[in-house]
Amino acid sequence: RFGAVLAVTCPSMAVLRKWIGGGVCRCSVRLDGKTVLITGANTGIGKETSRDMAQRGARVVMACRDLTRAERAAEEVRRSTGNGNVVIRHLDLASVYSVKQFAKDFLDSEDRLDILINNAGVMMCPKWLTEDGFETQLAVNHLGHFLLTNLLVPKLKSSAPSRVINVSSIAHQGGRIDFDDLFFSRRTYSSLESYRQSKLANVLFSRELACRLKGSGVSSFSLHPGVIRTELGRHVEGWFPLLGMLLRLPSLLLMKTPWQGCQTTVYCAVTPGLEERSGRYFSDCAEKETAPEGRDDVAARRLWEESARLVGLKDL
Repeated sequence: RFGAVLAVTCPSMAVLRKWIGGGVCRCSVRLDGKTVLITGANTGIGKETSRDMAQRGARVVMACRDLTRAERAAEEVRRSTGNGNVVIRHLDLASVYSVKQFAKDFLDSEDRLDILINNAGVMMCPKWLTEDGFETQLAVNHLGHFLLTNLLVPKLKSSAPSRVINVSSIAHQGGRIDFDDLFFSRRTYSSLESYRQSKLANVLFSRELACRLKGSGVSSFSLHPGVIRTELGRHVEGWFPLLGMLLRLPSLLLMKTPWQGCQTTVYCAVTPGLEERSGRYFSDCAEKETAPEGRDDVAARRLWEESARLVGLKDL
């Protein structure tokens, strides 16, 4: 009887795992002579994205806050792909100064930038303020990438056709940009609401960026990578330790691996012909419709203007 149960269960689990794994990027495009910049590249889907780009022959710049961990990840990518053109650079997206310094060094030292992948993020952390006085989730997930992208636009334009990939989340659904209190100064802090706000900001930023760069040869995409077992969710277990323990084993079965999670990022980065869909949102290697709040062009423009004011950026 037990054997019969196993005979039914094992194939069913295999089908379930395959379904949960989602789409796979089948594109075999090479990236020889191209430069790819990936934030948060030392772990999770960032590292797997770095590996894929390196396998395609690209020069990969891994922009990370922790250089020790970044070097270990870079060496692993070099070894596994045989591509020695993988370098690390220090970047702290929670610091306006660090982002500006990184961008200056990149513009001075790199000849081109073909693909910018804004991958780094934090999820449901406690209410922390950055050195600039910004709430951490919005600072790292949106404002840092907003500033970085804008500062690198000259290099993206000179390397056109080029692409900007913003890793968002399905959590943008139900999100709300509270323009009167972006940093939860007056309202009660909710780590989930803050995360949703930052992920909605990713979608709106990508949409407005596509509008502002139309005709420049620079395309912009946002995406949901899937529900993935990575270090990103470490704060969830901090808030709910019992829940974390209960979910740890099922998560190994029901969440995507980092390799599966990077597939839509890779799809948006290398698939030919996506330029006509600049500003769109993707999931499981296919274009999907965002939540209604992700299509609010008035909010997208307002977010751009407020973000530019906060980071001290002149309009693009």
